[in-house]
Amino acid sequence: ASKMFLLWLFGSVMSVFHLSSGESVPVHTYSSGDIIIGGLFPMHAKTNKSTAGEWISCREYDLQMFLRTHVMIYAIREINQRTQRVLPNITLGYDIYDTCSDVSVAIRATLQLLNNPQSCLLPARIHSALPEPQIKAVIGERSSETSIAVARVLALTSVAQISYGSTSEVLSRKLKFPTFLRTIPSDEYQTKAIVELVKRFNWKSVAVVGSDDEYGKYGSDRLVDHFRKLEICIEFTEILPSHFSMNDSDTFNCLANLSKSINKSTAEAIILFTRQSNVEIIIERAIERKFNRTWIASDAWSTSKKISEMQNLKLAGKVFGFISKRNEVPGFKDYILSFKENNCQLTNHQDNSNHCLDLRCLANYIDQDESYNIYLAVQVIVEALRRLFKCENQQCERRNTSFTAAELLMEIQKVNFTVNSTHIYFNDKGDPYLGYDILYWNTSEPTQHAHITTIGEYSPNKEITLSNEFDENTNVTIYNCYKTCEPGQQLKHKEKNNMCCKICFPCAEGEFSPGGGECFIKGSHSRMAPPLRDSCLNKTLEFLLWTDPFIIILSAFNVFGIIVTIVLTILFTIYRSTPIVKSVGGYLCFLELFSLLTCFCLAFSFMGRPTKNSCMLGLPLFGITFSLCISCILANLLQILVGFSFDLKKDSWLRKLNRPLAVVSIVAGIQLGLCVAWVYNKHPFLQHDIRTKIILLQCHQGSTEFFLAMLGYNALLAFICFLFAFNGKQLPDLYKNATLVSISMLLFLIIWIIFIPIYINLSGKYKRAIECAAILISSYSILGCHLAPKCYIMVCRKELNNENAITEYIRKHYEEKNMVVVKS
Repeated sequence: ASKMFLLWLFGSVMSVFHLSSGESVPVHTYSSGDIIIGGLFPMHAKTNKSTAGEWISCREYDLQMFLRTHVMIYAIREINQRTQRVLPNITLGYDIYDTCSDVSVAIRATLQLLNNPQSCLLPARIHSALPEPQIKAVIGERSSETSIAVARVLALTSVAQISYGSTSEVLSRKLKFPTFLRTIPSDEYQTKAIVELVKRFNWKSVAVVGSDDEYGKYGSDRLVDHFRKLEICIEFTEILPSHFSMNDSDTFNCLANLSKSINKSTAEAIILFTRQSNVEIIIERAIERKFNRTWIASDAWSTSKKISEMQNLKLAGKVFGFISKRNEVPGFKDYILSFKENNCQLTNHQDNSNHCLDLRCLANYIDQDESYNIYLAVQVIVEALRRLFKCENQQCERRNTSFTAAELLMEIQKVNFTVNSTHIYFNDKGDPYLGYDILYWNTSEPTQHAHITTIGEYSPNKEITLSNEFDENTNVTIYNCYKTCEPGQQLKHKEKNNMCCKICFPCAEGEFSPGGGECFIKGSHSRMAPPLRDSCLNKTLEFLLWTDPFIIILSAFNVFGIIVTIVLTILFTIYRSTPIVKSVGGYLCFLELFSLLTCFCLAFSFMGRPTKNSCMLGLPLFGITFSLCISCILANLLQILVGFSFDLKKDSWLRKLNRPLAVVSIVAGIQLGLCVAWVYNKHPFLQHDIRTKIILLQCHQGSTEFFLAMLGYNALLAFICFLFAFNGKQLPDLYKNATLVSISMLLFLIIWIIFIPIYINLSGKYKRAIECAAILISSYSILGCHLAPKCYIMVCRKELNNENAITEYIRKHYEEKNMVVVKS
């Protein structure tokens, strides 16, 4: 049997090089056994379909696929010849067909695989069950497009199909393809791996070339989706027509358009996610035009010897690729090297040249990807059979070797074992969890072709790993397109018709960029960008600090006012029963002193950092307390006027008004009600005045109307007091109360008349200081003009602080006016 196999192998190889026409019929080989495994392999790359439809001829024999076919034969033979039999007393056979890379040929081969020698494939009645096929499982096909067609046919009889090269995500849909499995990862993971490589190299622009078939269309669509989610710019997407590999006039036009797109493109990588026959045409043009680009190869051509051995491949550029995790088929290379036939002078009629063929040179064509996947497929079927027959230690519990294809399919779906170093099992979509090797085509060596090396790996849902020499991360492309910028700059499109090439521009006013090419608007008005616009800084809060010289001066006056007020209170308390205290209202003077003390204390709320409470209560409380102070003065003036009024008509209504507590309560109560309404409706509030570089903390008066009403009411009271005092200057007042009150009220009015326009027009942190100064001057005007002179008399002119002095002063006053004075 071994010699027959070698002769068949040799004869097949010889036939490849002896075809004078370059065409042949599809290859078929069969080996009997207790259980037959079908195989579908595209040993020819193309077909010449007859217009009459009588027969199909195949051309362009693929020596690598020929060897892959023999991997299946070798694996089955090795199972049958093991000393320690996995399947005791069971012999495996095979039935292998050449699909010639054509869907119609593959369907015909599938129907022949399923056809039972004793009966027709289709039953006489449509509702009858299909006959159980002799083939229980099929390994193949390579391309996704062909596998989709085959899977639909095999699903009719529940025959398991295990593909070694079909990666399309469409085949993962179990409702459509319930019997399909594979020993190669799905494109779902391959597209993710490609995207991870693009991210790792920091490529910001790519181009995607797919094809109008199940492999290229779905793969390119998925890539576009991934790139868009990651905001990686896709410069162009090209879908090649299904007949592109025919190399006809349509191909020429399509290739011309693609070449134009590539030539104009600034994409950092061009992804060719299409079949090998399409890529051959594109790379030939890339060499011819010296494109010198970076290409990313999908697994359909990443290990292609035909492309990697093209002359002057270096002119096309660098090639990175992905292939499912590679491994050697145990013993297969030694098996090929054991061939003895050599030195056969053969003629290749395609180029009319002579080549020396050493059959041992076939070992150079053995790959480690699809060949190993085929080997895994055979091992999966054997493991499923072992589980089905319950074989252990060269014995099987199940004696009857007859079973249905559906039974074997169920066992295949459950396998979970390790072959050499590869752990394999299938998920519910029939896909294995196998990773990818990342390849690089090294054209720097002096050899005529590229040397394909493994530079990293990718496992599903894990980070990509690369060797250090390939872990590059450039920021400027060869087309002077920037991928990142210096701090303070942003990336913008260089030209309107090129949306992927960007250059650096300074960030706009009010924006900043810490680096990375993206400008950000300040997160809030409380932040600002410095002149370089390379960061976002918090704006400085500005307010009147306690260390400010102006505040220090105001604080000193404030403290002095408080001390003076306290000293006056003490003196007034000591001399509370004397005439001078009674002349300023008696107990009302203490209420007046209390309100002045409150005003001095409130002045501190206008210094330092303003707060919500200090803003809300500062002005309203000042309005209330100062109204209280003025109301005490007003009540005192009424007392003086009543005391020296001799007009009976005036006397009657003045006496009615001479109710000090009532006057104070009513006058101050009106202001109290006004300020409460102010606070309740639209109270003053803390305002953050956003400036270019600072945030000014200041108090806003809230309602301007209430603010002016409060000041206007106090001004009205001060004006009434001024009128009363001015009219009372002619009265015999020893202590000059009326005159001093007139001066203090006049000062108050002048101060606030000056203050209001300054307050309205002034902007900045000193606005509150002006408020504080106005309050202090108003308080000092009353303290200094109305109350302080009384203390001078108490301490220094005690002789005036008695009733006799007052009586004598009144008598002289009226005598000077020639009025009769009644002596007691």
